[in-house]
Amino acid sequence: MIDSQSMEADTGAPEDERLLVADARKHPEAFVALYNRYARSVFRYLYSRTGAHPEAEDLTAQTFLEALEALPRYRDQGCFAAWLFAIARRKAADHFRRRPSLPLDEAGGLAACEDLPGEVARTDEIDRLKAAIRVLSEEEQEWIRLHFTAGLTFREMSVLIGKSEDATKKAVYRLLAKLQRRLE
Repeated sequence: MIDSQSMEADTGAPEDERLLVADARKHPEAFVALYNRYARSVFRYLYSRTGAHPEAEDLTAQTFLEALEALPRYRDQGCFAAWLFAIARRKAADHFRRRPSLPLDEAGGLAACEDLPGEVARTDEIDRLKAAIRVLSEEEQEWIRLHFTAGLTFREMSVLIGKSEDATKKAVYRLLAKLQRRLE
């Protein structure tokens, strides 16, 4: 099931982020600290969108290259992650203009497990969750990708999608309740 504790995960203190951005603006080689902080999350998000490792790697590289080039124009409003994921979302959208989208439920695979009965039960649970996710709107699926796959906080998501933090949090919790009802 969905881990409610992961809903409160944070990518770091905003002040620390501001310092990293300011340093990268002064010294482009310092951008590596921002890359190290967000590369994994951006990759996971793009992989959840494409379902292909090479394509996700390429889109991740494109995302960070664009971010580095656009960094002088970044308006520091305390949410670099939201700005970075806006770039990643545009890269994914550009990618899908050329190729069809992969449904969210096909983006991940199951790891091998020695406990066959447990694996069968888990596979059934995952299949039910995939079916419940599949009927969600594209916007709702995107919220799942951003929060659970990319690990964005509610604050970062709110900046990215243009809603208040409380409205974003409420929407995600309602979405989880909706999924829970469908799974029961």
